[in-house]
Amino acid sequence: MGSNWAVDVTVVGSGPNGLAAAVICARAGLSVQVFEAQPSLGGGARTLADPEFGEVSHDVCSAVHPLALASPFLAEFDLPARGVDLQVPAVSYANPLPGKPTAVGYHDLDRTCAELVHGDSWRRLLGPLTKRDEGVVDFLLGDKRSLPRDLIAAAYLARNMLEQGTPLWGRLTGADARALFTGVAAHAINRMPSFVTTGAGLMLATLAHTVGWPIPVGGSQAIPDALIADLRAHGGVITAGEAVTEPPGGVVLFDTAPTALLSIYRNAVPARYAKALRHYRFGPGVAKVDFVLSDEIPWADPRAADAPTLHMGGSREQMAHAEKEIAAGRHPEWPMVLASLPHLADPNRIDAQGRRPLWTYAHVPHGSPVDQAETITQIFERFAPGFRDVVVAVRSVPASRLAEHNANLVGGDIGVGGNTLLHALTGPTPRLNPWATPIPKVYLCSSATPPGGGVHGMAGFYAARTMLRREFGIKTLPSLSP
Repeated sequence: MGSNWAVDVTVVGSGPNGLAAAVICARAGLSVQVFEAQPSLGGGARTLADPEFGEVSHDVCSAVHPLALASPFLAEFDLPARGVDLQVPAVSYANPLPGKPTAVGYHDLDRTCAELVHGDSWRRLLGPLTKRDEGVVDFLLGDKRSLPRDLIAAAYLARNMLEQGTPLWGRLTGADARALFTGVAAHAINRMPSFVTTGAGLMLATLAHTVGWPIPVGGSQAIPDALIADLRAHGGVITAGEAVTEPPGGVVLFDTAPTALLSIYRNAVPARYAKALRHYRFGPGVAKVDFVLSDEIPWADPRAADAPTLHMGGSREQMAHAEKEIAAGRHPEWPMVLASLPHLADPNRIDAQGRRPLWTYAHVPHGSPVDQAETITQIFERFAPGFRDVVVAVRSVPASRLAEHNANLVGGDIGVGGNTLLHALTGPTPRLNPWATPIPKVYLCSSATPPGGGVHGMAGFYAARTMLRREFGIKTLPSLSP
């Protein structure tokens, strides 16, 4: 793409953050054009048909959406009012344990505590936060530049982060509870314990007991489809299959890796900023493996059978070791594996022949070319002997090839380099306003900017807020209500 027709705002990338920014700009009365390099729209929230079994669909990146009802942007946008059916399962997630009963995180906090060996410790960790979940989200999805609106929630978070984000994390007692929390924290893909993983874990575990972990009926694609429909209803234009290789005219928001600016703007990038981008560090990656199954997984412990989300990393110690290994560039024998069985909440994901999808990620070193299908299969066999017998097909993409499906995922890093404490606070380069760049009229709105990864739209929200104020003098953001 060389240049765009005359529009007020161009958005590059159609992931949830790019679409969030585009929707806000269009609702503010500006003309908006979105470009997406891939042939399908939605970025990390796409859903595509299996290449052989067309009635079975796979979620390309995200599958379960703890923030779909809790993110301030998505809450105001109101996905259910727009026809997005978000099913909240009774089991938020489960963590099979070697030689022990599966640890289960129910939507119901009381039931979770009742079944854990030391449920009182779990209640101490999360009980106060569940009573102030809006404050938890406000603090952890905030712009990191404003005072928290709920200081009591912030105080509870600070206490828990100092405990679970440091060697004091032993204050959470019980091997089952420790594994249960560590599996949730591992979504952030970082060494453990750390403040980054603990912050993510506290927010996600809190939401598991309040709004739950919703699964969109029909697949994750339902979320970007709702955003796209609203964008078009307000005059926005969106084009798939067209990569941006030259600077667009006017104001531009990039829902991309920050490094993409180097190849698009070349000599127009200020020298210091160009140097910072050339030294930008991406984090560990994931290897994606989608399975097509002929039947339910034959779990040795039936407590795992009702969990649409599974953390398959074993004990807390095993998960911490695995994350340490991948950070050091080594493949652990037992990597951290996240899995989802969306058909448990959405039976329509099962085709007429009884085939259904199994979504999995394995955490691996950055840029790993190793196919993880057999490793993940062995981990499932550990907890479900006979798992191989229900596998009909395997679709495996190593970390080194994920960028072919989404250019943002450099080396398989689904956090786009943003899953560090420094980036969570300052953005991709140390700047007072991390959504702005020193390139005139150019802004970043990807998960490389605060508040980081996840399908929540908040990076797009903050980037649009900054851009509208600076470029168009618009200080009051438009309503997002349907």
